[in-house]
Amino acid sequence: MPQAHYFLHHHPLDPPSRRVRLALAEKDLLCELILEKPWEPRDEYLKLNPSGEVPTLIIEPAEARSKTIALSNAGAICEYLEETISARSLLGDDPLERAEIRRLISWFEDKMYREVTSHLVEEKALKRLQGEGGPDSARIHTAYHNIHAHMSYIGWLTEHRNWLAGDDITLADLAAAAQLSIIDYLGDVPWDKHHEAKEWYARIKSRPSFRSLLGDHIAGLLPPRHYADLDF
Repeated sequence: MPQAHYFLHHHPLDPPSRRVRLALAEKDLLCELILEKPWEPRDEYLKLNPSGEVPTLIIEPAEARSKTIALSNAGAICEYLEETISARSLLGDDPLERAEIRRLISWFEDKMYREVTSHLVEEKALKRLQGEGGPDSARIHTAYHNIHAHMSYIGWLTEHRNWLAGDDITLADLAAAAQLSIIDYLGDVPWDKHHEAKEWYARIKSRPSFRSLLGDHIAGLLPPRHYADLDF
């Protein structure tokens, strides 16, 4: 049976974009990546997503009579995939498990992003890419301080569970890995101080779904040598 075609408008330094990429890959869905700059949205992209934010997933159905679908927001995209793709669930099998997965997604995509990732990405990457001058060292130091609590929390979760939310990998793991993979691209994850979190990340990093992320290279902003190394 012919398969639909997937096109993901994304930016490699956007954690929700990375979560969607991982979710698509975990479900064995190939997609074409289309780079967008949220700080400088194209007119064509604004027609797809008036907010100018990423990610946006375009699904072109295999049947010509069916309509093309445009989905925005990582949460909406991932839950749509859960409801429409017949593959192993990444959102749990019962209401209590789904509630915990959603709680952890919010923890990483809201709390960790606000306290850690946003500081590092904006100061060490986006300012350079946008030509906005040097980084604010105070924000970077804040991120360096805050990251330890999140790494310790990941370690605590994996001491009590096989994966972050339970026995199986879920969208909670993908959300956390999306944050850490970007911070790792910038070379700022203190792996030597958080061995449990490192062991969890090594497991998810070695999954086939992670290969696309490990191949990311942003012009003018190269990752450290260990970034794509499975034995880091």
